Amino acid sequence: VVVTGGTGALGTAVVQGLVASGAVVHVPCYASAPESGHPLADLEGVHFTPSVDGTDEEVVGAFYGAIPELWASIQIAGGFAMGPLAETSLANLRAMLDMNTVTCFLACREAVARMRSGGGGGRLVNVGAKPALQPVGGMAAYAASKAAVVSLTCTLAEELAPEGILVNAVIPSVMDTPGNRAAMPDAKHESWPSVDDVAAQILALASPENRVTRGSLACVYGRS
Repeated sequence: VVVTGGTGALGTAVVQGLVASGAVVHVPCYASAPESGHPLADLEGVHFTPSVDGTDEEVVGAFYGAIPELWASIQIAGGFAMGPLAETSLANLRAMLDMNTVTCFLACREAVARMRSGGGGGRLVNVGAKPALQPVGGMAAYAASKAAVVSLTCTLAEELAPEGILVNAVIPSVMDTPGNRAAMPDAKHESWPSVDDVAAQILALASPENRVTRGSLACVYGRS
């Protein structure tokens, strides 16, 4: 299984869950592999590949092409920025599209090519965002980039179903992470979904036990 963004808060929970279920996990890293002290640094069954720019199609293609066999690819890599429309530059928009849409598109495309070479079907799980479905002011660029992920998910679910490749997405609200707590100290943290609970939904969609669900947008909002 490939997990992009596998060293972040949600990615770490997903990778840990995959390893616990017996999977071999490949994590592309934008820079270097995580240092000692990171929860995944010494976890058996996890393979890190440094210097993988998720917006570079040749690099992404080489990464997926080097994986011996592939069952699932989970697209978590992305970024967040907000601001009113008048203060959102074209560069801001392109940055969000690169981080969220382009990384997802390239990972899905190259994962499908690798799955096809194995001939056994597979699973794709993408990560959208609540503002893509329930618009919030001040997030035009971010919401647009995640809405593209949602559309890509639904389109690929139809395109790839005949090959046994099931495509789904989870749609989180604000997740309960140390970074989000620090950024919003006065929010109702107890209402946010935990990364472990969101990871559990991702694992269920990526599992071989999921034999029928495709095109779903699993809204993992918790009580937020």
